[in-house]
Amino acid sequence: MSSQHSSDRGAAFKGLIVTALLLFVMAFGIVKWTNAKYAAHEGGKGEATTQH
Repeated sequence: MSSQHSSDRGAAFKGLIVTALLLFVMAFGIVKWTNAKYAAHEGGKGEATTQH
């Protein structure tokens, strides 16, 4: 009458790790993309601070 219950704990941990890695890569990519897009604004900021 007793039946074996299979555990899917390994699949759950794989999904957790893959999802965490993908979120990290996506966040890192967004930060790099945003920094590259607004890198031109840094030059204007430097000039404004030297005109005292």
